[in-house]
Amino acid sequence: MRLPRSMWIVFGAASIIFHIGLVFSGLVPNLVSRPLHMALVIPWIFLYRADDAPVNPLNLAWVFAGIGACLYIAFNHEALGDQYGFLDGNFQIVIAVVLLATTLYMARRAIGWPLPAVATITLIYGAFGQYLPGEFGLPGLPMGSYLGTLTISEGGLWGTLTAVSVSVVSIFVIFGAVLNAGEAGQGFMNLATAAAGRLTGGAAKVSVISSALFGSISGSASANVASTGAITLPAMTKLGYPRRLAGAVEAVASSGGQIMPPLMGAGAFVMVELTGVPYTGIMAAALLPAVLYFVIVWFGINGFASRYQLPALAAVDQPAVRTVVITSLFFAIPFVVLLERMLHAGYTPQYAACIAILTAFVLLFTNAELKFPAPETRQRIEDACIASGRQIALIASIILCAGIVIGVLGMTGLGVKITSLILSASGNLLWPALLLTALACLVLGMEVPTTAAYVICVSVAGPALIQLGVDTLTAHLFVFWYALLSTITPPVCGAVFIAAGMVEENWLKVSITAMALGLGLYLIPIGIIANPGLINIIETPAMAMLAFTKVMIALALISAGVIRPLKWLLRVALVTLGAGLLLVPLG
Repeated sequence: MRLPRSMWIVFGAASIIFHIGLVFSGLVPNLVSRPLHMALVIPWIFLYRADDAPVNPLNLAWVFAGIGACLYIAFNHEALGDQYGFLDGNFQIVIAVVLLATTLYMARRAIGWPLPAVATITLIYGAFGQYLPGEFGLPGLPMGSYLGTLTISEGGLWGTLTAVSVSVVSIFVIFGAVLNAGEAGQGFMNLATAAAGRLTGGAAKVSVISSALFGSISGSASANVASTGAITLPAMTKLGYPRRLAGAVEAVASSGGQIMPPLMGAGAFVMVELTGVPYTGIMAAALLPAVLYFVIVWFGINGFASRYQLPALAAVDQPAVRTVVITSLFFAIPFVVLLERMLHAGYTPQYAACIAILTAFVLLFTNAELKFPAPETRQRIEDACIASGRQIALIASIILCAGIVIGVLGMTGLGVKITSLILSASGNLLWPALLLTALACLVLGMEVPTTAAYVICVSVAGPALIQLGVDTLTAHLFVFWYALLSTITPPVCGAVFIAAGMVEENWLKVSITAMALGLGLYLIPIGIIANPGLINIIETPAMAMLAFTKVMIALALISAGVIRPLKWLLRVALVTLGAGLLLVPLG
């Protein structure tokens, strides 16, 4: 049996209508909206196949079991609320086990074993921790209360992380899918080519600009590489760029999409929930560091251009002004609507995004030639439905699994114990604690996506940094940035793997070049700690710009020392001077 494309279009449309409907429907009980969110996700993870392969009967049975358990929670939410997280009878225990097993298996199918393995270990710890000796032992939790808190109350599966997935992340995923289904992606490329194509190293700089623009709606390094790289990588190799450099440029530029406002990927919306800072405040705090990141990548390209004599794009490869203007409007208009409704009208991010989605949907009816072809429009709408359903499912499977980890940490106090361990290992000193946190982010990020790495690391290391005097938002941004390290850092570097495959180059060569080009990813979080004014552009704009300038000069010196063809003594001097300038605080 095969599920036809038309069925997936319907499933995608249902997901869109459900999530947008929640924004306009007022208050829907959490034990209704969140289980229904999971129910809509399950078929995409277990059954969807792009190659139209037959459906596995075992997966089909798992879909019915998982959806049935979710519907049980939704339809019985009032009675379950009166149980205060304690399971009543064997049937509810079966429901709890089905929900947890489905969540773990969904995450395994979506992103592999590492995250569900972590979640499984935490589940085992919560169930049998009373048998552990010493500080990490538990007094013991009643199994009915333990499983019930995770599955029939607003902890665990239906906690704050899932709330973010339901109410915010899904809406912005739909926004990105609708934009990408139209001319917005080509508009990004055309604008970037017009802005940077004539410069030295123009093809690489086009990649930087286009990836920054596209990444601001995709929020995924891998998706960014696959989409913009399909255009920029052939252009760079055609002009004679070394393949290792072409792949590195695309991987590094694409990784910056998750730190570039206005969207910044799912992790930014989780940060809103965990810090209590409004999304506009997150955007403002992240803006200057993100700009710094791309500026330093730009400097790095200039350094490589001096080494390899990289040419600009030929005039024939640059789009006409009219084409640039028209295609740019396809992303500019929805972006302006989104930002105006958030910043000027004061709407919530999800409500503003719904209005922007409507704007982007209307633009699907026309193309770059300002014609209204019905077959093309129908194809775009179908693509938007399928992309929305798939991407919502992928992110939800990650967040639901991470919710298990956070739920167990809260019930067992394990997070507090790990925080104490970090403080003890660092000798209650800030910089050793920062180093331990960075290493934890790097190791965990090698195995799980950025959002999951950020959530888990900030849950256990964030309190330690805050106790050592780091501001809450600063601590979260530090962890969030370092959760990105694994996109370009060996041995597991997802963005590099994709880019290296596309240019047919050894991935390790691409990764080494990417680490030199993307040194901002390693150093800007340190710059934020040493220069906290960098993220306070709203409260102290003058100090923020002064910190921005200082950090930019420091990173430019380090970049020159690492990349430019200089004598080694001069290299050491530049890197040392830059590091000193980076770490010395203002005032």
